[in-house]
Amino acid sequence: MAKSIFIVEDDENIQEIIVYNLEKNSYETKGFLTGQDFLNYFKTSKPDLVILDLMLPDMDGYEICKIIKSSSNVPVLILSAKGEELDKVLGLELGAEDYMVKPFGLHEFLARIKNIIKRSESIHKDIDERPLKNNYKFDDLNIYIDEAKHEVMLEGNLISLNPKEFQTFSLLVKNIDDLVSRNDLIRIIWGDDYYGDTRTLDVHIRRIREKMSYNDFSKKYIKTIHGLGYKLISGTFINKKKI
Repeated sequence: MAKSIFIVEDDENIQEIIVYNLEKNSYETKGFLTGQDFLNYFKTSKPDLVILDLMLPDMDGYEICKIIKSSSNVPVLILSAKGEELDKVLGLELGAEDYMVKPFGLHEFLARIKNIIKRSESIHKDIDERPLKNNYKFDDLNIYIDEAKHEVMLEGNLISLNPKEFQTFSLLVKNIDDLVSRNDLIRIIWGDDYYGDTRTLDVHIRRIREKMSYNDFSKKYIKTIHGLGYKLISGTFINKKKI
C-alpha cells in the first residue's frame, strides 16, 4: 500500500514540485495552502507523514506541529526558510522528526522522507513488541503508565509527554536500573539509519526531566552516565491489584 503524505506549504510552486516528485516516487499526496485547511482535514484523516512549512499565511507552523504531536504519532518533517539553530531546536523540541532548510536538494529530501517513514514503522513495531507494566514505585513516588493512551501519571498528576518523549521514557522504564546507551536510544526511537544531530536525544531527555520534576523525581531517578547513555534507577514493579 502506498504511503500517504500531507504537504502544508503556502508557496504553490514549491508545493507543486514536492507533489510531483513524491507522486513520481509512488507516494500518495494531498496539499494544503493554509494551516486551518490542513487541521480541518487532519481531524478525520491521518497520513504516514506531514511535510510542514513554518511560515504560513494564517497560522504559526510551530503551533501546527504541536497540535499534530499532541493528538497523534504522525511523523513531521519541517521544511522552512528559517535556518537558525534556535528554529531547528524549537521544531525538534515540539516533536518533529526532522528539519530541512529551504532551498533543499530533492535527492536528500526524498532520502529523508524514506528514512522517516522507515523509522516510524520500526519504532511502532519495537514499542508494541515490548509491553509496559501499568504501575511502578520509586521509593515513595508512584507512576502509572497507560501505553495505549501514551499517558504517564506521576503521583496522580498527568505528565504531558510528546510521542518521542513518551517512547524515550518508556524505554528507560523497561530497563530500570540498567544503562540504556545513547546508541540504543537513538536506534530504537529514531531508527538504525538516523543521521541527524544526536543532540536531539539530549533535548528530549531535558524536556522529560523538566516535565517530571515533581518532588525531584527526575533529579533523583533519571541519571546521565556521561559518554555512555542514561539510566532510570530504583524502580520496583507493583502488582496493579495491590495498589
